[in-house]
Amino acid sequence: MEIKLNHILNLTESEIKNSKIELNMNAGSRGEAFLDRWLKHSEQEKENGYGPYWDCSFWGWYGQQRNFKRGEWVLSFIRLRNDEWLFVSAAEITDTPKGTWAEVSILQRFIPYFGKLIIKCYKGNTMGRYTFNLRTYIDECKVKEILPCLYSGEKFEGYDQVCLPYKKLSDIFGGKIMPSYAEALEQISGVYCLTDTKTGKLYIGSAYGEGGLAKRWGDYFHTKDGNNKKLIELREKEGPEYFEQFFTFTLLEFFGKSYDKNKIIDREQYWKKCLSTIQNGYNTN
Repeated sequence: MEIKLNHILNLTESEIKNSKIELNMNAGSRGEAFLDRWLKHSEQEKENGYGPYWDCSFWGWYGQQRNFKRGEWVLSFIRLRNDEWLFVSAAEITDTPKGTWAEVSILQRFIPYFGKLIIKCYKGNTMGRYTFNLRTYIDECKVKEILPCLYSGEKFEGYDQVCLPYKKLSDIFGGKIMPSYAEALEQISGVYCLTDTKTGKLYIGSAYGEGGLAKRWGDYFHTKDGNNKKLIELREKEGPEYFEQFFTFTLLEFFGKSYDKNKIIDREQYWKKCLSTIQNGYNTN
C-alpha cells in the first residue's frame, strides 16, 4: 500500500496552501552536495533542524526573486539518490534578508521526522529550481521509509564488506546508525575474525543458531571477552576499554542459519590454521 507524505505530516488544506517544499541537491551547479553538508553537522543539530538550516535549507532567493514570504511554511528535503529525498527541516519564514538564508522559526511538530523520513518524489526537469509550492508536489510525494534512527550516510553494503571497529558496531547494535545492518547480521551464521589493532593478534570464532552473527557479536558487548580464555586474560590485564579502543570485527565467511553447524566449525578450524591464531593469536584450541 502506498503511503503519501501527508498521511504522515497531516497538513490541513490551509497549511498546504501556505507552504512550500524545497528539493535541494547541490550548492550551485558544481557545488557540494547538500547531503554532504548535512552529514557534517552534529547529531543534536540534525535532530532539532536548527543546525542544518543555515547551510542546507531555506535559501531566501532565486536570482533577484524571493523564494519565500514571511509567514510561509517551508518543508526542506535534500536528495539522497535519484528520486529519494531526506526530510531535514521544516520552518516558518520570519524574514528574507537580501541574498542570504532566510530567518526562520522551526516547526516543532515535525522534529520527530527530521533526518529519518525518506520520500520518493520525481522532481522533473527543473535542475536550476529547488523551491516549489507544496500543492504542486504533495500528492506526488510517497513515503519510502521512516528510519528508527538518524540517517548516517551509511548502509549495509553486503556480507562480503563487513569489517567494523568496535565503536561503529556498538552504535549499530544500539540503534544509533544503519538499522539495516543489525537486521542483516541476524540473518546469517558464519566465521568471523576479531583483530587487536594494537598488537596485530587475531581471534577466530564462529556463530550459529538463533540470533545468528548478531547474537554472537552481541555477547562481546556484554562481556567484552565473549567468555574466551585468552580474551578474558586480556580484559583482566588491560580492562574492558581496551576492546572498545582496539578491536575490529570482520566477517570471513557467511552461511544461512540452517547451514550444518559442524561444517561451520570445520571452517572455523580451517581459518585458525591458516592464520596461526592458536600459536600467535588469541585462540586456545
